[in-house]
Amino acid sequence: MSGLAATISSSGEVTLPIKSEIGSSLRSLAPPNTESLPALSGSGGSTHAIYAIEREINGAAADQRLAVRQDRIKPIVTGLEDWMRTERGRLSRHAETAKAIDYMLKRWVAFTRFLEDGRICLTNNAAERALRGIALGRKAWLFAGSDRGGERAAAIYTLIGTAKLNDVDPQAWLADVLRRINDHPASRLDELLPWHWQKLVPDHTKAA
Repeated sequence: MSGLAATISSSGEVTLPIKSEIGSSLRSLAPPNTESLPALSGSGGSTHAIYAIEREINGAAADQRLAVRQDRIKPIVTGLEDWMRTERGRLSRHAETAKAIDYMLKRWVAFTRFLEDGRICLTNNAAERALRGIALGRKAWLFAGSDRGGERAAAIYTLIGTAKLNDVDPQAWLADVLRRINDHPASRLDELLPWHWQKLVPDHTKAA
């Protein structure tokens, strides 16, 4: 997972950002003749089958998702890899399809990580939705003015995003933490993290 950042909620849900090009490459690689992947015959292609199964288990517990992935998705992914490696050997390295296949195969370990951990989401859609507010408002937020200002803004976005991810009201959390932090022991700063703080102040845990 080197080079891939992940966000983690208090329930253990992990969002693993996978570049959108991977999904685009996958969707473009569904074999024209699904008989080359017998388990997928009539499914409309391996990637469609993977996403269809993921929709069925969306919101399920991590152990349930992992069990379904191991039982139903892993054979599809194995077949997809075999098919891509076979087809790649038949293509010129200059072909656009070959480039898409190479892109996927070079990142295969990162892509297939979701098969070993039920907490990991197949896509980074949730992370991208969370960033929409920043993307829409950034033209009005150019007051950062410097690299240091940008770093501080990123830290604030991270704190707010972490609070929301844990269903904590960011404003209530930050106000309370700033009030407590001067007298709070440095060795126990972890108690002020959103998922611990909501136990200290149970009446202010609902995210806006």
